[in-house]
Amino acid sequence: MSLLVNFLLAHTLVCFDYAQHDKLLSPVRAEIVQQEVQATSAIRDSIVDYAKTFLGTPYKYANADPSCGFDCSGFTWFVFNHFKVDLPRSSKDYISIGKRVSLDSCRKGDLILFTGTDSRDRRVGHVGIIISNPGDSVKFIHSSSSENHYGVTITNYYKSAYPKRFMGVTSVLPQ
Repeated sequence: MSLLVNFLLAHTLVCFDYAQHDKLLSPVRAEIVQQEVQATSAIRDSIVDYAKTFLGTPYKYANADPSCGFDCSGFTWFVFNHFKVDLPRSSKDYISIGKRVSLDSCRKGDLILFTGTDSRDRRVGHVGIIISNPGDSVKFIHSSSSENHYGVTITNYYKSAYPKRFMGVTSVLPQ
């Protein structure tokens, strides 16, 4: 993964790419990189905005149809499928997709993975979509079977019981 830093040099935008070992990108390439970053951010925002349109949709086991309800992976599958991003239909398969991201650096559109309701069984059994960016309180949208937050809901990670079930964050979108 590249760490790109933009700065002005003689009134020209220059992009420094740490992954390319001190390589300065041309101003034209820097502009292309900037456009790619803006497009990626727009896609992430669109995914989150679309997911939020399903708030309140009931939970329904083994379902991925907004007219009936969603289970957790049915919800993420349905949302990402709308944007032509192929995801597994079962939450247990999410552990092997995408690129791992730390919780501190997760971004809108990343996938947050948890165990099922039995946190001692350390296999992925629940998934949600991150709706916050680094520096913000970590929040995610998901379809929950909990009696307290039934159906598609938004959860503040640190104000919930989810930290003990946390398995990781993965990104299937361009960084």
